[in-house]
Amino acid sequence: MSGIDLKRFHRTFFEESFEGLDAMEAALLRLDPAAADAETINSIFRAAHSIKGGAGTFGFTDVARFTHVLETLLDAVRAGKHQLTVEDVDCLLRSSDMVRGLLKAAQDETPADNVSADALAAELSQRLAGPQAAASVAAPAAASAAASSAGWQVLFEPKPELFLSGNDPLRILRELQSLGDCEVRCRETQLPTLAEADAERCYLAWELSVRAAVKRERIAELFAWVDEECRLEITPLAAAAPAPEAKPAAPAAAAPAAPAAPAAPAAGTNVTPMAVARKPGEGADAKSDAAASIRVATGKIDAMINLVGELVITQAMLQQLANRLDPVHNEALLQGLSLLDRNTRMLQEAVMSTRMLQVDAVFSRFPRLVRDLAGKLGKQVRLQLIGENTELDKTVIEKISDPLTHLVRNSLDHGLESTEERLAAGKDSTGQLTLRAAHQGGHILIEVIDDGRGLNRQRILAKAAERGLPADPNMSDADVFQLIFAPGFSTAAEVTEVSGRGVGMDVVKRNIQALGGSVELSSEQGRGTTVLIRLPLTLAILDGMSVAIGDEVYIIPLSAVIESMQPHENQVKTIAGQSTVLRVRNDYLPLVDLRDLFGLSGERRNPCEAIVVIIEAEGRKVALQIDELVGQQQVVIKSLDRNYRRVRGVSGATILGDGRVSLILDVAAIVRLFGQAMAA
Repeated sequence: MSGIDLKRFHRTFFEESFEGLDAMEAALLRLDPAAADAETINSIFRAAHSIKGGAGTFGFTDVARFTHVLETLLDAVRAGKHQLTVEDVDCLLRSSDMVRGLLKAAQDETPADNVSADALAAELSQRLAGPQAAASVAAPAAASAAASSAGWQVLFEPKPELFLSGNDPLRILRELQSLGDCEVRCRETQLPTLAEADAERCYLAWELSVRAAVKRERIAELFAWVDEECRLEITPLAAAAPAPEAKPAAPAAAAPAAPAAPAAPAAGTNVTPMAVARKPGEGADAKSDAAASIRVATGKIDAMINLVGELVITQAMLQQLANRLDPVHNEALLQGLSLLDRNTRMLQEAVMSTRMLQVDAVFSRFPRLVRDLAGKLGKQVRLQLIGENTELDKTVIEKISDPLTHLVRNSLDHGLESTEERLAAGKDSTGQLTLRAAHQGGHILIEVIDDGRGLNRQRILAKAAERGLPADPNMSDADVFQLIFAPGFSTAAEVTEVSGRGVGMDVVKRNIQALGGSVELSSEQGRGTTVLIRLPLTLAILDGMSVAIGDEVYIIPLSAVIESMQPHENQVKTIAGQSTVLRVRNDYLPLVDLRDLFGLSGERRNPCEAIVVIIEAEGRKVALQIDELVGQQQVVIKSLDRNYRRVRGVSGATILGDGRVSLILDVAAIVRLFGQAMAA
């Protein structure tokens, strides 16, 4: 066993431990101390138990020592010996933060904050020793104290399948010997003949006399990983009866049954925590669930997605060549290419789905944030999560977290009123904050909705005028509300340490736009505010419409296209001899010639002889004048910033079937540029 490097299992341990902490925190947040659900308590206990056991296995003593105290309190709650209070839940939430910090220190190999950990552990112990708990466990505690002075008699009888879970009895025996004077007797009554022996089954049992002044819990802790895979009896040494048939033997006497042990750390890391967390009767389901998933490094998935992207480009090249072939003489080849096209699309969708995560990965952090911040602000807030199972690309998930956090903090600090203000306004004393996610076409919509005081239009206009921003009293509400995204803009009377509606909002908008998304605001004074974020489902591949201007081909994201048309003369109007607009069903839209936008050579065509594509973003529409519609196709997005430089009106590039580079239009940027010009 000493030759195995346990460090290779650390990554899995930390990943599972952080996931366990997330589950523990979520369970604590939904826990009602007045009517604690037994299964919720058990799930919290199992998370702490698994972290403690893993930390002990890998030698992270700081983590193991603190989680042992945490587990002791949870075990008392689970056994009905301690009644939970609101203060206990607060303490447990702080304890989960402490475990997270200790795990991070162990992961980064930096010193842990043991002073704070010891102080919090002492608080946990004091809560356990409260008046109610002291009365219920007085007798057992006294008996345990008396017995611990003499020692303990331990019967350890593993099940034959113990080795299959990766556990090593010798390690446990050595740990027991480290507690003090320990006498070990090995039972060999079940040992078969050599010919019948199976190296992967355990046939031995042990009786141990531990003469050390330790508590019973300290002995039981060493068997935590195998408590469901053995018969274990721990009795005070004075009351134990000797076993005459057992003959003395050193721990090394178990060597004949140890050949299966070399695989122990690998299996123990993955199998044992799930075995501990499993409910009775769920063994088969838990095993099948574990076997149905596998951890894969993000880099491997990204590499696979890049290869699929190249495959899509290659398939497009073959399809373009195939269009030149005679369909009669090349029928079989064309059928094969058609099948390749279908399978390529299915492969692409399957691979892309591996990088899709549920929005709950972001939403799950807000119950804790809302709970803590509402308490700090002295407000009562009810958080509602809707559509948390909606899936989104992992890259987008990671980058949307900070903007959402800022918006939630703003809603809590400046959007929702205090309890007194709400009651005076005839509202419910508890404010409502809603996070909603839903799919819409090729986008995902995320809304942050509060029923607070709303935005003050006049105050925003006054502040904009004070800062020299373009502000017209006749502006629409949507345009006025967009002013708060200006750098440094804030209508707050004083800046708080929590937030300031407007302070940092420019960063929120910039981060969302960097993802190819947009953000919109709507509000009704006294009724609340809604922030709508529209994001692309993925940043890797999109469905696009190919359009031509002269010899150049551009890609317009299909999700932004409303319609295409050839306008009549009476639909095209010129304003002040400069700007051109297109009238579509009584709406006047800015008409943008892409030839002028990108400075392309060639003669500008009359709009009535060209094709117009109407696009929409951020609630505004713009008409793009092009020469020709080429078709629809899936394109692989390549970063133009990384490979060249930022170009106005362009969000990326792709490679066409003939090998040419085609630019992907930034619809939101074009709409903002010409929509604002139209408004001015």
